[in-house]
Amino acid sequence: MDLIVSAVGNARWDGSSVRCALGWGGITRRKYEGDGATPVGAWPMRRLLYRPDRVARPQTRLDTVEIGAEDGWCDDPADPAYNQAVKLPYNARHERLWREDEIYDLLVVLGYNDDPVVPGLGSAIFLHVARPDFSPTEGCVALARSELERFLMQARPGDSVIVEE
Repeated sequence: MDLIVSAVGNARWDGSSVRCALGWGGITRRKYEGDGATPVGAWPMRRLLYRPDRVARPQTRLDTVEIGAEDGWCDDPADPAYNQAVKLPYNARHERLWREDEIYDLLVVLGYNDDPVVPGLGSAIFLHVARPDFSPTEGCVALARSELERFLMQARPGDSVIVEE
């Protein structure tokens, strides 16, 4: 079941239509690191990461992995681990996945710029929990937690998040 996202902040699947948050830089066909934009295209859902101290193992058919306090994601285009999961502490620029807020309690890694990774074309494009006010993301797609949980129950390996203009 694909999740189809429009530039107006609407996500739809299986007859449902819900609000979503997108990147502060809008959507783009020319993504680059740090632009805050959500890339246009179809991005396969690689796996679901979740915080076991806050969330029970989600009901989904996607590959599911617990995250811990040492988990991060490299966003340094000059580093060999660019756009890949890393263990912290890590010397290059990175994002911490174990956050104080709740937006990464459920985190779907999307297959953007990962096969192959091209330095500088953008990293860490996720489907995750939206902030209560649906404020913009750094380039990810975010849904209300209840909607994300509902979607994950229907998602299957091979499904994608499709970002339309």
